Amino acid sequence: MSASLADLFTTRDRDAFWSALAAGGPVSRGRYLGGTPIWLVTGYPESLTVLTDPRFSSDVAEQSAIDVAGAAGLPEDVAPYLMRTLGAYDPPDHTRLRRLVSREFTARRVERLHPRIQQIVDDLIVGLPEECDLIEDFAYPLPIQVICELLGIPGADRGVWRGWAADLSAPDLERVATGARGLVGYLAELIGRKRERGGEDLLSALAAVRDRDRLDDEELIAMAVSILIAGHETTVGLLSQSVHLLLTRPDLLAFLRADPQRIPAAVEEFLRCTGPAEIAVLRYTLQPVALGGTVIPAGEAVQVVYAAANRDPRRFEGPDLLDLSRPDNGHLGFGRGIHYCLGAALARAETQIALRSLVERFPRLALAVPSEEITWQPGMKRALTSLPVRTRG
Repeated sequence: MSASLADLFTTRDRDAFWSALAAGGPVSRGRYLGGTPIWLVTGYPESLTVLTDPRFSSDVAEQSAIDVAGAAGLPEDVAPYLMRTLGAYDPPDHTRLRRLVSREFTARRVERLHPRIQQIVDDLIVGLPEECDLIEDFAYPLPIQVICELLGIPGADRGVWRGWAADLSAPDLERVATGARGLVGYLAELIGRKRERGGEDLLSALAAVRDRDRLDDEELIAMAVSILIAGHETTVGLLSQSVHLLLTRPDLLAFLRADPQRIPAAVEEFLRCTGPAEIAVLRYTLQPVALGGTVIPAGEAVQVVYAAANRDPRRFEGPDLLDLSRPDNGHLGFGRGIHYCLGAALARAETQIALRSLVERFPRLALAVPSEEITWQPGMKRALTSLPVRTRG
């Protein structure tokens, strides 16, 4: 029987699920959430082809292979804003939209943000109690504050914005819809104010170019949601899961404590082994494509599985080994090609700065509960439910 992605809502061992999927070959038949047939791509070179070859489209609006919003159970009033993110466009629209925001997320621009990120990290660390949920008290507020400052969200509104952001990543579809409605309504009003008054933030800049670049309001709001997801969810997952690994593997934590300069390479390995994005945005074949010994007909939905491709033994030596100094770590944790994660440089910077600060300032950092009590959220994204820690032993 073909694998179903719906099983991600019930499985207790995601790694075993992906391993079993990869055992079926680099390209195999599977099922989406509603049972719709799709092609699952688990091999590394095959995944690269899907992610970079123009014969594969990302634009769900032009396809009839699968009703993604319907399969995911998204209400009609919020589906356009959640489904029409940057990852769901093809050129030339993708090129037009990404160009408007890409300059804010370049490695050079993010490097200039390092002092501000460090200041936010320092302020959060000072406020951490002896026992806390590191996700709730640290991993969530860090990227949400950074992304709110970039977008120009008023400080007084960031608490409720954080609540909506949490709703968007919840396994409960009613919460997702509630968060999306709150964000869409808020953004529509805020964009109107920024269009009238202007400002130095990214949202003001996007509102100002509306006429010149044919950026309509729905696109602008969906763009802001894309930025929130790219600049927030990725960091929350990457940071919390990295800390979880370190606290369950004392040898790895000691390795980084001995030389914090190893942290950037370690983050790349965390992205490979426990990256928050386990699957890519769906692609669709524009013509028949031979892939992994199989011919996929035109008009078919194709799902790249990063979690499996990142452990392909054809690409990675000892793929199941967590090697924090792994050379040539060409993982797909942020995707590849024109849809490479917009927030990659920002997520790397925030995670590296946060990990270094935690490692250096809390020499007795440890889990506050037995490791077997740490649980994962069900659903399409890899995410911890909580991460209870003791900061000072």
